[in-house]
Amino acid sequence: MDEGQALASFGALSQETRLQIVRMLVVAGPDGMAAGMIAEKLEVSPSNVSFHLKELDRAGLIGQQRESRSIVYTANYDVLGGLVRFLMEDCCAGHPEVCAPAAQVAACCAPAVRNVP
Repeated sequence: MDEGQALASFGALSQETRLQIVRMLVVAGPDGMAAGMIAEKLEVSPSNVSFHLKELDRAGLIGQQRESRSIVYTANYDVLGGLVRFLMEDCCAGHPEVCAPAAQVAACCAPAVRNVP
């Protein structure tokens, strides 16, 4: 991930509703959630959630897929992991053990979620 991509990601995540959406989609895993369900759980209007989903999609943090009459959104674990790795790239002033727990999360959790049947 380069600095421009990181800035776009952080910009998208710097709004409360969008951060809540990404966290909700991470918890939902590979099955994702329909836009209507996201709006219902966040107690916001469908048009409001649609605006925020568009911004997250533009930043590459989420993906979407049409399933019948619904659009289902999922977290983009590769991009989210890349964002964590970007933050830790020059980490810890020569003491990598300080960042090791976060690095393990960035490296291992996303593939584990993606491989769930």
